[in-house]
Amino acid sequence: MSEYRKRMEGIWRLGQFGIIPPADITEYSGLELMHRILDGTYPQPPIAGTLGYILTEVGEGRTVFRGWPKFDYLNPMGTIHGGWAATIMDSALAASVHTTCAKGEASTTVEFKVNLLRPIVPETGEVVCEGRVVHRGRNLAVSEATLKGPEGKVLAFGTETCSILRMPG
Repeated sequence: MSEYRKRMEGIWRLGQFGIIPPADITEYSGLELMHRILDGTYPQPPIAGTLGYILTEVGEGRTVFRGWPKFDYLNPMGTIHGGWAATIMDSALAASVHTTCAKGEASTTVEFKVNLLRPIVPETGEVVCEGRVVHRGRNLAVSEATLKGPEGKVLAFGTETCSILRMPG
């Protein structure tokens, strides 16, 4: 079992999921906020607990999430539902953009596209989703992400456009 899976299991047991306090968006940059999730100052987001993935790396314009597909996420055909892959990818895509936000800025997804290249099943094991910013403008940012299996094969590829918001306060 990977160190990340052990960390996720500990977070699940303790129910340590939540959101960033809204007032902190004006106190910290997006990169600082993402680091605070990573170091445990803030909890992992609730969606991560529901769908079995966590933030594991953060850098300027880059984030990495790791996830564990399981039986609960299967579609009727016996493969992991595309929405599961799309959700972990949306998290990596949007969070990578958020790392570029200044104090008082936030980002939100405007649109995203995911190409599912290979089937994912519970036996796939730990997957890694890396999001990277391709372009950051004043009002819009574009990111791309890959979702890879344990052997490094690309399972899915996606892109996203995010709107940059100025928060009051």
